[in-house]
Amino acid sequence: MATEDNQDVKPTSDEAQVAEGARAGETLAHEVAPNVDAQAGDSTGAEAGKRGTRVQKVGIVASDKMQKTVVVRVDRKVLHPKYRRYVRRTSKFMAHDETGATVGDKVRIVETRPLSARKRWRVVEILQKAAK
Repeated sequence: MATEDNQDVKPTSDEAQVAEGARAGETLAHEVAPNVDAQAGDSTGAEAGKRGTRVQKVGIVASDKMQKTVVVRVDRKVLHPKYRRYVRRTSKFMAHDETGATVGDKVRIVETRPLSARKRWRVVEILQKAAK
């Protein structure tokens, strides 16, 4: 009768990697999606590399009457389903502005966490100042 010892059995390479990841404090979610961070951090710093790409839009500032908030108008052209002509569609986004953008400036906005009831965007940079 042969006795088997559990110490002699070597785990396969997949099992060894999972066990090594578990020892390092990583979960299966990190194995599947390594770029997704469980905790959101500041957009600047070491956490920025772990976050996925955020939606960016380019538009023109329509209003700057609020403090640290601008309304950005984003235009896009959509093919009309019936008439097969391009139609201009406009969307307005409220964005947090620390850069001091004014009406008519062309700006790039990026999606961020909700900052207020209607504000979910942030002005990243001013691409073109308005002609005065």
